[in-house]
Amino acid sequence: MECFDCGNCKSGNIAYFCPAKNDFIMNEEIKNTVIEKTRSGWKKGLPNYETHRRKNRKEIEV
Repeated sequence: MECFDCGNCKSGNIAYFCPAKNDFIMNEEIKNTVIEKTRSGWKKGLPNYETHRRKNRKEIEV
């Protein structure tokens, strides 16, 4: 089986199609990486949290 140099294996995706093997390949190296989710928005304990919460609730009730 000869590589066609399509570049799919070098794209950095978790899964890619290999035309030389005529099959989808799972990249094991990338499969196990953990991506942390960043929290955004208002949280309890932040300054102005209560005023922001009351303002939103007031807008919802109206």
